Amino acid sequence: MPVFECCRTAVVTASPEASVREVARLMSESNVGSVVIMTDDCCPIGIVTDRDLVTRVMAPDRNPKTTKIREVMTTDLVVVEENTGLYEALQCVRDKGIRRLPIVDGDGKLVGIITMDDIIRLLGQELQCMGEVIREKASPAA
Repeated sequence: MPVFECCRTAVVTASPEASVREVARLMSESNVGSVVIMTDDCCPIGIVTDRDLVTRVMAPDRNPKTTKIREVMTTDLVVVEENTGLYEALQCVRDKGIRRLPIVDGDGKLVGIITMDDIIRLLGQELQCMGEVIREKASPAA
């Protein structure tokens, strides 16, 4: 199954010029733990998480009103193309030690995101379906 079939297509994004405060408010209003940072042509160039805000802004006592998100975002962004298989995406998440994986099209433009929570939820649903099939096929005890 291609990862695009099970990713979230409504991705919360921001400009690299946004302030940390603006991005924190966006996270709060959207009830998300990460924001993908994008170029003007919709290509992801970074990601910032709620943990990044704590460790890179709050702990060193940076001013969230004047600090630009580009100064604290993770720039070594790992992405996969939309036709990547779910298993391959899961391997990438595991191998890279990340929890969020932006999905891009062939031109490198953002089309979605999948998180570890999404993958766990999907696997749980699959296991539940398998359990139902097994129960339906099982013969009653004699």
